[in-house]
Amino acid sequence: MRRLLVFGEREDAEEVAETLAEWFPELGMPRVVRETLAGEDDAEDAQWVVVIEGLGEDALAKVDQLVEQHDGWRETG
Repeated sequence: MRRLLVFGEREDAEEVAETLAEWFPELGMPRVVRETLAGEDDAEDAQWVVVIEGLGEDALAKVDQLVEQHDGWRETG
């Protein structure tokens, strides 16, 4: 299942992606993309998204904690 980790700042997204690559090397380096989410019509409101696939349910609590530390949230895409 694909999961999206959403952040307001690029630096937060990149740091989380690097941490996840260290924690879960079998996933490879997660992609970091800039994306306008539903309901946002201004390019300045675009968010930074870390895309992860293949992460088990057992790891989500640890990922959620990391995401919250960087003022982000998780969505299922």
